[in-house]
Amino acid sequence: MSTRPFRILGLQQIALGGLDKGRLARLWVELLGVPVTGNYRSERENVDEDILALGTGAHKVEVDLMQPLDAASKPAVHETPLNHVGLWVDDLPRAMEWLAAQGVRFAPGGIRRGGAGYDICFIHPRASDAFPIAGEGVLIELVQAPPEVIAALGR
Repeated sequence: MSTRPFRILGLQQIALGGLDKGRLARLWVELLGVPVTGNYRSERENVDEDILALGTGAHKVEVDLMQPLDAASKPAVHETPLNHVGLWVDDLPRAMEWLAAQGVRFAPGGIRRGGAGYDICFIHPRASDAFPIAGEGVLIELVQAPPEVIAALGR
């Protein structure tokens, strides 16, 4: 195995799914007091989500509360209550290339702009014959860290 050409810097987000994000918000926003900082809606991704934030600056962690636009369509963002975990990475293109060469399976779509405005890609939750390494049931989002996060967490 060659030397890893990237670093995972920290937790960027957790995404929670349900049929009704209002039920999730009752706990996270109303009772726990986590502030809503944005919203994201995508027909292509079948998602309507509220974006919450814990902490500030480079230590901020998003908590995304997601519901499907159509519960009968894919992707089914509500079928796994812990939908995905997002990790900051200092060099997303190199990470994706190197991990794929090691046999990591990525979800379709490649690198693209995510709801929070950062470039992202996803490690598939299930392995395949061609790509025997995956998230073992957990979807993992790799998120390109902006310069200020790299400076703060990359030490």
